[in-house]
Amino acid sequence: MLSLTNMILGQNDPPIFYIVLVAIAAIILFVILILVVKFARLWLQAYFSRADVRLSELIGMWLRKVDSKTIVLSKITAIQAGLKLTTKDLESHYLAGGRVPNVVRALIAANRANIALSFQTATAIDLAGRDILDAVQTSVNPKVIDCPDPKKGKETVDAVAQDGIQLKAKARVTVRANIQRLIGGATEETVIARVGEGIVSTIGSSITYKGVLENPERISKAVLGKGLDAGTAFEILSIDIADVDVGDNVGAQLQAAQAEADMRRAKAEAEKRRAMAVAREQEMRALVVENESKVPLAMAEAFKKGNLGVMDYYKMKNVIADTSMRDSIAKPKTKE
Repeated sequence: MLSLTNMILGQNDPPIFYIVLVAIAAIILFVILILVVKFARLWLQAYFSRADVRLSELIGMWLRKVDSKTIVLSKITAIQAGLKLTTKDLESHYLAGGRVPNVVRALIAANRANIALSFQTATAIDLAGRDILDAVQTSVNPKVIDCPDPKKGKETVDAVAQDGIQLKAKARVTVRANIQRLIGGATEETVIARVGEGIVSTIGSSITYKGVLENPERISKAVLGKGLDAGTAFEILSIDIADVDVGDNVGAQLQAAQAEADMRRAKAEAEKRRAMAVAREQEMRALVVENESKVPLAMAEAFKKGNLGVMDYYKMKNVIADTSMRDSIAKPKTKE
């Protein structure tokens, strides 16, 4: 008590300890003042909007490196639209890498359109990489998908009827997003591929191309009846054939190609037979030459055994000479 009285009366200098305490308290008050000034505008904005965002929550966001402005503005937007969202939910989604403003706008749009969409479902779709706002807008306002996609470089779906005539078709598919199947559902590419497959199948089952040209809606009905939107993130509302053009006569081209192939095969078979005949002829000539080479030996053997006389030999030579002369006379003279 005596020392405290002395300090009050100023008789003794204050200890260093009290000076340090005062300095720390001043620093703390200064930091608090800075934080209050920093977040005062957001806090007042949330307070007058009845968003129920405490100053401590704003400081906590700053310490956790959360964009407090994004969270506060998103919550104000949700509260003004009649949605009940907590600051903790929005902050958790932000920390998970989600797009908080996008989710809030999607929830508001779904609420206005009487679409059942919970905050958990919206955040799950957003974290899955899908644009939840675009999905809700597509669910309210259906979109049109071109089949095939012109961006892929192909303008038409080509198919051949049973009579061999090629048809080139363009289709427009009206789809609406299915929120419940948005997670894990197939994308637009799958819808385009399935519709293209259905068009090819329908045209291919047509007996003649004229029937398709006279009644193009039969393609739409056949394709739409196959339930092509199963397992996708969309619900197919309609399939409209925008254009059908006649292409090439594929059947005639195939027949001409088949005829050409048959002719080449026949030529190959004929060449094979000719080569076999030539080989057989050469073989027979070789046999003749071989047998003719044995004639002098046979004649010599006949002379030894006495079966052939000298006069017989000369008669044979005369016959050979006479035959050769007749052949030379019978052959026409060649012009030099």
